[in-house]
Amino acid sequence: MTDDGAMADALARLEDLRAGAIATISGTDSSAGLEEARIRFTGKKSDLTAIMRVMGTLSPEDRKTLGAAANSVKGAIEQALESRGAELRARELEDRLERERLDVTLPGTPYAIGYRHPAMRTMRELIRIFEQMGYSVYEGPEVEWDLYNFQLLNFPPDHPSRDLQDTFYVTDDMLLRTQTSPGQLRIMKEQRPPIRSIVPGMVYRDEAEDATHLSEFFQIEGLAVDTNITLGDLKGTLTEVVQRFFGRERGVRFRPHYFPFTEPSAEIDISCFACGGAGCRSCGGEGWLELGGAGMVHPVVLQNGGIDPDEYSGFAFGIGPDRFTMMRGHITDVRLLRHGDLRFLRQFN
Repeated sequence: MTDDGAMADALARLEDLRAGAIATISGTDSSAGLEEARIRFTGKKSDLTAIMRVMGTLSPEDRKTLGAAANSVKGAIEQALESRGAELRARELEDRLERERLDVTLPGTPYAIGYRHPAMRTMRELIRIFEQMGYSVYEGPEVEWDLYNFQLLNFPPDHPSRDLQDTFYVTDDMLLRTQTSPGQLRIMKEQRPPIRSIVPGMVYRDEAEDATHLSEFFQIEGLAVDTNITLGDLKGTLTEVVQRFFGRERGVRFRPHYFPFTEPSAEIDISCFACGGAGCRSCGGEGWLELGGAGMVHPVVLQNGGIDPDEYSGFAFGIGPDRFTMMRGHITDVRLLRHGDLRFLRQFN
């Protein structure tokens, strides 16, 4: 075929390609089909590439003419691809929106809402009761000096009562506090009477865990110092707290006991929930359940806090929110409060 014949044939094929490609693209009804058309008409193995192979047999002038015609056809095809692509994307988006139509009037999907742990709820409720009675809240360190945890509270290094509060030592002089009582000394050193404060927080003891004991547990220490503070003030305060929390029908008993940092000292008992004080298996037949310890602040402790025991007196107490939670919820094993079993905890939501 002569150059003129080859040139005419190539131009004719280009026009046929333009018409066929635009018709095919216009009839494509999916993005996948459009991609197939793009590869077919403009890819490396496309009809357009095949037509351009004749360029090597043409004169320079004919090559220029054929190249311009090929670029025009390729531009028309690419424009048709872009136009049809925009139409298909718009249609597919509309179809997707229709399929995924959201009725905003329908109820939303429910999801779990967290709630406070029962022991923490007890802690907050007890703090609120004390605040209503005029007590401020003081937070002491959980890693404490032996000086504050024992010595200034009238626990000399060789005192046998230390055996009841075996603890975790960080160094020879530093430990995890066994009680919130060190807060008493810190409060007295920072404030002058009258003092009405509580010290809530976590305490630690190196002991075997069982149904009624944990190696770490919550405690709330209370301290009141003023002129003419008496044991009657202590009994009235704790009776009010217990009955606000458990109900006015609950009986409260103070039983003599020993603590190095109070004198006189007492254990606080509450009438049994199960038998009302008559005696049953829950209370060991005694009719009473233990809540905590209390007493009048020992004069040595007042002196260690920088307060004159001849001018001032005070009372202190330590109560366990975990035990309050057990009694209110009729829980027989305190370890259940620490296991994190939602089947158990949901009962108190």
